[in-house]
Amino acid sequence: MARKPFVAGNWKMNTSQAEGVALAGALVKLVGSLEGVDVAVCPPFVYLPAVKAALAGSRIALGAQNLFYESNGAFTGEISGSMLKDIGARYVILGHSERRHVLGESDEVISRKVVKALADGLDVIFCVGELLAERQGGQTLEVVTRQVKVGLEGVAKAAMAHVTVAYEPVWAIGTGVTASPAQAQEVHAMVRGLLGKQYGPEVARHTRIQYGGSVKASNAAELLGQPDIDGALVGGASLKADEFAAIAKAGIQ
Repeated sequence: MARKPFVAGNWKMNTSQAEGVALAGALVKLVGSLEGVDVAVCPPFVYLPAVKAALAGSRIALGAQNLFYESNGAFTGEISGSMLKDIGARYVILGHSERRHVLGESDEVISRKVVKALADGLDVIFCVGELLAERQGGQTLEVVTRQVKVGLEGVAKAAMAHVTVAYEPVWAIGTGVTASPAQAQEVHAMVRGLLGKQYGPEVARHTRIQYGGSVKASNAAELLGQPDIDGALVGGASLKADEFAAIAKAGIQ
């Protein structure tokens, strides 16, 4: 059975409530009934309920950009998986490069978040990727292997049905520089091999691996046409309805 493509928009710390609702409404018109590809948007926490209402009746799923690894308690400013489920989120992005490199999250912290999110019934978009210096130093394999191994530690084989891996070379995020289709495919194939070693060939075959990093309508078809690239985690282009819709449609090969 072929892997169904999955295109998710990470709005990051952008939009007002009105802008988010308008963007969601535009996407409902453009790709709200699209079949053959799964589509999700991940707005800021404070706009999740409003965007959920705007997506009502469409096939577009709601996701969040982060969570904490405890259920509740004295964790000022944090959000739990049960809270996200409570307001209707299906997905959560974990291990994004900005969480790792701007906010200092370690592989171990991300692993705890992944395990907790799955226990709380959320589907996880688990991000991995190397810095420019790491790629130039020939460390891509080493870095991504560590991130996959540690980040998914404690995740049972059966739970992998609820995990999408997103390979995001950090040097290509928000820079306008995109990994070539061949570069991206090489790492995606490597990640699939790592999943095979960790979980066996069946999990490796069925796990979706997105590409993220300056994905645009103009390069989406070529990237998503690679054999091991199963969709995209889209940043800046997800804030433009026409652009994001074109990327989602490119997922249908």
